[in-house]
Amino acid sequence: MTLPQRAASIQQQLHDMGIDREVVRFAEGTHTAKAAAAALGIEVGAIANSLIFWMADAPLLVMTSGRHRVDTVALAAQLGEGPIERATPEQVRAATGQVIGGVAPLGHPVPIRTIVDVALADHAQLSAAAGTADTVFMLSYAELLRITGGEPRVVGD
Repeated sequence: MTLPQRAASIQQQLHDMGIDREVVRFAEGTHTAKAAAAALGIEVGAIANSLIFWMADAPLLVMTSGRHRVDTVALAAQLGEGPIERATPEQVRAATGQVIGGVAPLGHPVPIRTIVDVALADHAQLSAAAGTADTVFMLSYAELLRITGGEPRVVGD
């Protein structure tokens, strides 16, 4: 199956960073962590969801385990920079150039501050979206931290 342009760009960026991973395209989108985990044959906790929030007038990317919900109140208290609100679809597209359900941890027009859920470290391999709702790639927790420049934090329950 041919990759969409955005996913091919993500694959090339990974390669340029020394991470040679194949981006996998599903025949149908995997719009939930549970659906993605089932399609890949992995635990839902190994899905690295890319969620965009808004904090202090700027986007905040939170990479969270598929088994968690982000506790925005607790995370805001940890970061100490004001309240955190879920971004609108328009804000997500403006900040990432990608759509909700397919936001990759990289490939954004400008770097986005990123928080990485420490619960993802429980898994040897993670799955992350590759810029579209029907594409993903596998990587390790250490690689996720490296490609995002992310800050490890407890983000949810």
